[in-house]
Amino acid sequence: MVEKGSKARKEEVVTREYTINLHKRLHGCTFKKKAPKAIKEIRKFAQKAMGTTDVRVDVKLNKHIWSRGIRSVPRRIRVRIARKRNDDEDAKEELYSLVTVAEIPEGGLKGLGTQLIEEEE
Repeated sequence: MVEKGSKARKEEVVTREYTINLHKRLHGCTFKKKAPKAIKEIRKFAQKAMGTTDVRVDVKLNKHIWSRGIRSVPRRIRVRIARKRNDDEDAKEELYSLVTVAEIPEGGLKGLGTQLIEEEE
């Protein structure tokens, strides 16, 4: 049975940090299609995690994915996904997701898990 408050939770503005394992998502992918496929997989992950179809990828994240070329995409990446309100009056959806690259801790990416980020506005 579906909860009554599930709709309200999808509509709130929230920011979370995720670790995305790109290695398993790009397994078997042609070398010359790895970086473009990685961007598509990040978009797909953000759509599923935040429940919005409008996903915007930050320029720094795109540069980070492409930094080692089209073939050598990073195995794991730490991203910060923020669900925000759309300011355009003629927008199809009232919310969109912004995906940015998060700073990587010294210990590495393994075992970090999802973290909720508190925003000061």
